[in-house]
Amino acid sequence: MSNIKPNHLSQQPNSLDNAHSNAIEVTDIPLALYIHIPWCVKKCPYCDFNSHELPVDSQLSMYAEYVDALLQDAAMQQILTQGRKIGSIFIGGGTPSLLPIAQYQRLFDGLRHFYQFASGIEITMEANPGTLEHAPFAEYLAVGINRLSIGVQSFSAEQLTTLGRIHNPKQALSAIKAARTAGFERVNVDLMHGLPEQTMSEALDDIQMAHDAGATHISWYQLTIEPNTVFYRSQPILPDEDRLADIEQAGQTLLQDLGYHNYEVSAWSGAADKPCRHNVNYWQFGDYLAIGAGAHGKVTVGEGLIDKKVSNDVTTDVFSSNEENHQAGIYRFSKSRMPKDYMEYQQACHQDGMLTQAPKMVGWQAIDKEELVSEFMLNALRLHGGVAWSLFETRTGLSYDSIEIQVTKLIEQGLLMDIPEQLQPTELGKRYLNQILRAFL
Repeated sequence: MSNIKPNHLSQQPNSLDNAHSNAIEVTDIPLALYIHIPWCVKKCPYCDFNSHELPVDSQLSMYAEYVDALLQDAAMQQILTQGRKIGSIFIGGGTPSLLPIAQYQRLFDGLRHFYQFASGIEITMEANPGTLEHAPFAEYLAVGINRLSIGVQSFSAEQLTTLGRIHNPKQALSAIKAARTAGFERVNVDLMHGLPEQTMSEALDDIQMAHDAGATHISWYQLTIEPNTVFYRSQPILPDEDRLADIEQAGQTLLQDLGYHNYEVSAWSGAADKPCRHNVNYWQFGDYLAIGAGAHGKVTVGEGLIDKKVSNDVTTDVFSSNEENHQAGIYRFSKSRMPKDYMEYQQACHQDGMLTQAPKMVGWQAIDKEELVSEFMLNALRLHGGVAWSLFETRTGLSYDSIEIQVTKLIEQGLLMDIPEQLQPTELGKRYLNQILRAFL
């Protein structure tokens, strides 16, 4: 396989036993921040995200207390930056546009105190057309949010009712146009296809209407029925596989004709826009901190942070009491899912070693060697242009030789391109991503 192996990669036996012989330089790994706002006006029947309907007795003080918790959480995770700047922020939910603008001002003032923001930072907020009256778009721009992702899903009134959305087509169109008028140069529109009894013309009309209204980026993804949702318990009638394939092919053709570039399985950037930096960081196996109820993060811990922790003699809920989790490596973590539980603080530590109170860390677990391979591939292969092979070593610490046999077979099967510098699926591989992924399990 000498024609494919990158020359700069280390020579190791084809085994994961020695896979961590390559030291990871943490400062070379980009860092992002995810913020979760857990409330929504109404839970949609297809939604399996960590979202909770607003309490009937909700008050403004609830939002203030939640932002207090977010800032305590951010302060506790400051130590995990390890000198890096935040390159992107994504505010998801729930419905983030429910949070009052005054609380966003508090939140970003606090975040800038704890973290260094990179020049030209991308800050995305998800928004629901049915709740955008809570703040004019210009006010979101004023606090630093410079990219919107509007959850339209469909411009069909009938489909919106089926999906349990609280907005109508007119509100959806108005939201996109208002965002552009206010000065947002980057506006993503989320659209679903493969909806119950959806016709080809309905699916294509959704794309055309989003484009005509001013969308600069479109996330166009198929409705899937997930466990623990209303649709799972009472499943609607979805288009059959042949119709789904026809809709997908026709939709992709229309998006291409309209000037959109399909850089990821369901993500399309317009001619005047660019890929979502935050999501690309996920797919390139970068690091991301996470604050908020149910938020999940992934961070690489370097030897320098371990040395600092030991020197401070600190026990925090960033590091579990398990001795194995006091070592350099790549970790995943999560926060308590319920907002009430999230705001029940426990002892934690700031970067300066001072003890404080912060939201609970309910999961802090090292990713083992076998999982690192599959997780890297699961993310990287979503990008149609692939990723540089060098990222496999620099982001995982594993040697290329540990996966050489699998890669050779996939190239021979026509699923991966035979390119020395790039891990990239072929056109056939894009259609059979699951088969590629199974090779690395």
